[in-house]
Amino acid sequence: MIITCLDLEGVLVPEIWIAFADTVGIPELRRTTRDEPDYDKLMKYRIAILKEHGLGLREIQDTIKKIDPLPGAKNFLDELRSCCQTIILSDTFSQFAAPLMEKLGQPTIFCNELIVSDSGEITGYKMRCEKSKLTTVKALQSIGFETIASGDSFNDLGMIQASKAGFLFRSTEKIIKEYPQYPAFTEYSELLDAIKKYL
Repeated sequence: MIITCLDLEGVLVPEIWIAFADTVGIPELRRTTRDEPDYDKLMKYRIAILKEHGLGLREIQDTIKKIDPLPGAKNFLDELRSCCQTIILSDTFSQFAAPLMEKLGQPTIFCNELIVSDSGEITGYKMRCEKSKLTTVKALQSIGFETIASGDSFNDLGMIQASKAGFLFRSTEKIIKEYPQYPAFTEYSELLDAIKKYL
């Protein structure tokens, strides 16, 4: 039995933090896991910038409401889900993901939680588990599943490396060059064909 595990941002939807950075005009918030492998360092950096500018969860959610899935993403996901079990593994947060999951047809997503004060200030975050993507893939394997994984960032490499098959999708030149053993695709049709070969 096979489960396909997909990253969310950059693979199925635009990068939330980049969209928000552009909306509020704070280029420092464009930094993502494509740029910074240390997720804890990245999130502390983001939270400090939000605090400095007096921005909170509501402002980010207002931006997210205007974000649509990447062109072709929902059709790709629908077709993939018709031929195998699929889970989205993301380091985003449930407070961000809900409207995006609605637009994608309510796929299963495992993600994290923001810690938010009564005033709406983001004060921290709680990871679902350590190394959440890799840990989840290993847990699925421990109960009898084989996994296929695809993502675009440094934080996807663990689940890609641990899976029966792994693919980079719309990744950076740096990551593609450093990990040439993983096929890299830019079109959903290519990724779908590659996954189907293992089903």
